Amino acid sequence: MAENTINIYEKKAEEMTAIHIITAKDKFQQTEGGFVSLDYDGTHYDRVKVVRLFPFSDADKYISIREHGNGEREIGIIEDLAEMPEETRDILNHQLNLSYFTPVIQKIYSIKDEYGYAYFHVMTDKGECKFAINMGSNAVAKLSEVRLIISDVDENRFEIRDVEKLTQKERRMLDLFL
Repeated sequence: MAENTINIYEKKAEEMTAIHIITAKDKFQQTEGGFVSLDYDGTHYDRVKVVRLFPFSDADKYISIREHGNGEREIGIIEDLAEMPEETRDILNHQLNLSYFTPVIQKIYSIKDEYGYAYFHVMTDKGECKFAINMGSNAVAKLSEVRLIISDVDENRFEIRDVEKLTQKERRMLDLFL
């Protein structure tokens, strides 16, 4: 009996760690409600979640497709979005753009530090914006020597692609975070 239990756990571990590759033969569709469905390996998934595994370094490679709900169990991975049919790329890119909306900060008007929060007033590629970050958290992440991702208190992300392109005054405002 103990051997059967071990075999069950081994099988479950094998299933959980197996990597399934989703290819151009698998069928994605946009649902009437604006979600994405998938037909993969003989199974129809009414709604799937699309997740970038490397959102900043390799945005169009290694896209995880997960069941919606159900613990978001991974169905499979698309190794390269460019290898998928154009219609599939359009459907998946639409979903990814909704999930990974990240305005690029082009100008910093002000950053005020009050009561443990920093209040930003910036111009982004999507327009003027004001947001706050918690100073006690890891809200500012350095992706490289010049590239930053800033996450506000509402979990919105903003990007500074190159701090060197900001003015000296703007960089001084950011010194607190660098």
